[in-house]
Amino acid sequence: MSVSLVLVVLMAVMYACGVYLMLERSMTRVVLGFLLVGNATNILILIMGGRRGLAPILNDGATSGEINDPLPQAFILTAIVITFGVTAFLLALIYRSWRLSRADELEDDPEDLAIAERDAAVQEELRNPDPLDTEVDHLDELAAAHDLGERGEE
Repeated sequence: MSVSLVLVVLMAVMYACGVYLMLERSMTRVVLGFLLVGNATNILILIMGGRRGLAPILNDGATSGEINDPLPQAFILTAIVITFGVTAFLLALIYRSWRLSRADELEDDPEDLAIAERDAAVQEELRNPDPLDTEVDHLDELAAAHDLGERGEE
C-alpha cells in the first residue's frame, strides 16, 4: 500500500492547527479548529482505506487486490454527518453567547477562580508545612502516648 506523503503531512498539519485553535478562548476559533480536526479525520480515514480500485459492485472477475474497500467510505460519510451536527450545535452556542453577552470569548467564572485559588493554597501548604504546626502535632502525639502509658500501668 502506498500512501501519499503529501496527504500524511496535510493531515498532520490540519490536526495540529485544529487542536491549537480548539485551545483558544474564542468560540469562533474553537469551531474553526473543530472543522479542521474533522476534515483531518476524513483524510486519515481516506489514507487508511488503501489504494484506489474498482467499486465492489463492479466486480467482473477482478481479484481482491483490485477492489476498493467500501467501509472507509461509509466511515467518511458518517464522520461528515457527525462533524456537521456538532458544528451546528457549536454555532448555536456561539449565537446564544453573542446574544447574551455581545462577546465571543469565554469569561472565567468567579467561583471556579476561587476554587482554583483555594486548591493552590492547599497544595502550597502541603509542600511547605509550617514548622510550628509540625511541632504541635508531635507534642500531641507524645501526650497521647503518655496518656496510654499511664492507663496501661493502672
